[in-house]
Amino acid sequence: MKKRSTRKRWVVKIGSALLTNTETGLNLDTIRRLSSMIARIHRQHIDVVLVSSGSIVEGMQRLGWQTRPREIFKQQAAAAVGQMGLIQAYESEFAEHRLLTAQILLTNTDLGDRTRYLNARSTLRSLLEFNVIPIINENDTVVTEEIQFGDNDTLAALVANLIEAEYMILFTDQDGLFDKNPAVHDDAKLIATGWAGDSALELMAGPGGTLGRGGMTTKVRAAQKAARSGTQTLIANGMRHDVLDSLLVGTACGTLLSARTGRVAARKQWMAGQMRVRGNVTIDQGAIDVLRSKGRSLLPVGVTAVTGQFERGELISCIDEQGKEIARGLINYDSKETIQIKGFSSDKIESVLGYVDDAELIHRDNIVLI
Repeated sequence: MKKRSTRKRWVVKIGSALLTNTETGLNLDTIRRLSSMIARIHRQHIDVVLVSSGSIVEGMQRLGWQTRPREIFKQQAAAAVGQMGLIQAYESEFAEHRLLTAQILLTNTDLGDRTRYLNARSTLRSLLEFNVIPIINENDTVVTEEIQFGDNDTLAALVANLIEAEYMILFTDQDGLFDKNPAVHDDAKLIATGWAGDSALELMAGPGGTLGRGGMTTKVRAAQKAARSGTQTLIANGMRHDVLDSLLVGTACGTLLSARTGRVAARKQWMAGQMRVRGNVTIDQGAIDVLRSKGRSLLPVGVTAVTGQFERGELISCIDEQGKEIARGLINYDSKETIQIKGFSSDKIESVLGYVDDAELIHRDNIVLI
């Protein structure tokens, strides 16, 4: 088994069109095949986070409903019933490959709030460290129109940002994105490659089906969101057995949408464009050397001073003794806590604060050198 630091991270999203229909609910054969495919690449040193639709349709089948209800409370009830079957199916199939699974339900506010964003990120990172397959779905049981993601393609993109995934694979019942609707035009051509964010691609995309909320348009838009962290997106037919294996060896089948900037550059742009610096920590030369030459996390022991008021998860600036900015990052402790633990080694955090959230003041995945 490779060290976790050398393993890649992929987000795989599976939609309702592949997993379900209104008559039978979950398609267990499809879940079995897709789980086997994911297990194969997991053995090839790829950590996978699975984003899966299907809970509402499974709930509809269990409740005997033939059409998706329009009332929010009925959709929430169906999601609550169906989520049980969805997770049970995945747990059973992955267990055949000696893999543990974990259920994570998210809403838009979970990833919009910086503290909850970091909490979700830490949980996912820990699960991957424990060799677990996280299975994520929107929390349809409590979500309302005002706070929903709208579709699981968008959710998958935000998860890709969250874990800085190398690839986001959006499985669909089509071979990929075509230049025109292949169901109507016999001369439609598959778009094999493109750039995430290309406005021309959205014009080629069409609406979704009756079971899910997504479609090619949401997939193209999701690819643009995922590219904020340098993630490449593959839109592919989930009925093929070799999609993930082919991607692993560099022969992607489907539509591969690349990010225009690399992962570090994209993340730096996202931090700079979306967030304001809320405070500063002054760091000593030892910490500067570690950040610059070894790419490690910033630990409390390297901090000599703290200025400004900030909360956990906010963007702060790391400066040297002369006030020159060295780096920016998302901090794991608020300003009051940071003042208390500055200069201490990480193993002293709990004795100083009475608890410990993270060993790092700023994790290396959340810091960008200036």
